[in-house]
Amino acid sequence: MKSGVLAARFAAMVACCLLTATPAFAQFWQCAPYAREISGIQIHGNANTWWGQAAGRYARGNTPRVGAVLAMASSRRMPLGHVAMVSRVVSDREVLLTHANWSVRGGVETDVRAIDVSPDNDWTEVRVWYGPIGAVGTSANPAHGFIYADEAPELPKVTLASATPVAVNSAIVLAE
Repeated sequence: MKSGVLAARFAAMVACCLLTATPAFAQFWQCAPYAREISGIQIHGNANTWWGQAAGRYARGNTPRVGAVLAMASSRRMPLGHVAMVSRVVSDREVLLTHANWSVRGGVETDVRAIDVSPDNDWTEVRVWYGPIGAVGTSANPAHGFIYADEAPELPKVTLASATPVAVNSAIVLAE
């Protein structure tokens, strides 16, 4: 083989490696740690557990708000669920999401479109922007709703029926 051909192949191989190499500072993100980092919601574990873990710790609902985390349920295609933070509310049926590990494995996407396609307009089915096709995905994904970082959960109200004295730590306290 001629040295010119060998040199050209070597140069092509080096160029290919340089173009596909991952920088040492690059971060590989999963959706749950990334959502926790950017939203401040301190829930750990797979995305499909966030909705249940949020009960009693964070307010939850079906209205999109900036900073809230959209919790997607498990499905056949998405067995571990998915979580994404709302970065902008466009309308009651459209938001922009910031999330990780969706279109690109380990990659972060900011301000990508998500649309509520649920029949009851309650964000229980969503379609999310998918980079490889350059559009909102063709499949609806099941969702639980939104977890709100800046609100305490609504606690049940306790009403006592009488003003009967109650013993508490050896002290008498009148119940209201």
